Amino acid sequence: MKQVDGTKLLASLGEGVNALRGRLTPDAPMDRVTWFRAGGLAELMFQPHDVDDLVTFLKLVPEEVPVMVAGVGSNLLVRDGGIPGVVIRLSAKGFGDIELVGDNRVKAGAICPDKNLAAMTLDHGIGGFFFYYGIPGTVGGALRMNAGANGGETRERVVEVHAVDRQGEKHVLSNADMGYSYRHSSAPKDLIFTHAVFEGYPEDKAKIRADMDAVRQHRETVQPIREKTGGSTFKNPEGHSAWKLIDEAGCRGMMIGGAQMSPMHCNFMINTGQASGYELEYLGETVRQRVMEHSGVKLEWEIKRIGKFMAGYEVREFLGRATV
Repeated sequence: MKQVDGTKLLASLGEGVNALRGRLTPDAPMDRVTWFRAGGLAELMFQPHDVDDLVTFLKLVPEEVPVMVAGVGSNLLVRDGGIPGVVIRLSAKGFGDIELVGDNRVKAGAICPDKNLAAMTLDHGIGGFFFYYGIPGTVGGALRMNAGANGGETRERVVEVHAVDRQGEKHVLSNADMGYSYRHSSAPKDLIFTHAVFEGYPEDKAKIRADMDAVRQHRETVQPIREKTGGSTFKNPEGHSAWKLIDEAGCRGMMIGGAQMSPMHCNFMINTGQASGYELEYLGETVRQRVMEHSGVKLEWEIKRIGKFMAGYEVREFLGRATV
């Protein structure tokens, strides 16, 4: 039995799909998209050609059909039962451009890699973006979760964000409209970010390069960057480091099936081979339970978990005990 059936959803959209210039894929395998290389099928995936193509598509999709954005899948854990509705995957051609738009200002598309944003600002002597060199994601994801590292955060650089809502209407949001806090934005969940304008400040290129080199060296030394991982698994609780809590609870290197908390950096969860989405999430919930029991601190997921569980393989949220 199929997890989802995208052919029916595609057919329900009618002849309007013939006007689309992007790519529609029913029953799209998400294990080819996410960095964990695990998870079920997306009922229907759409890769729009550009912003106007995205607008046209969203106006075709009935309100009751759920829509979400996958980005490059670097911070995403997909459950094995698949994702009902539509997954939007922006393309580099339509949403990956980056350009100067004024003194120390840069416009970047939502699918532009964070690393490319850092490199471009280095080329032009614009400071304040070095921390992006160590974030394995894209501008869209950084905008949504206020991504940060090495002392810098997205909210410090954002001027305005352009987006399309669930009804296909365009919006422009200010920094204040984004409602930023630690690893969070309170901007409406249905908004699909298409591009944003950032602002830095003049800085010596040698200084920027040195800061970026320090970020690179740190990542290569202490993070499992060559593994199938999604970056930091849990947010740092106020006053604590997540990795220290995990380590003190005896979870460094812990394994469930093919899922493991990295021996190198124990706040990184990795797929050692053929781990399922269930094994990865169950491992994370088990770590949360161990940390709660050991220190009384509740870890919150930084990895975004989406989709349905396979029947009989549910992993439920908990405040004291993980259950399956």
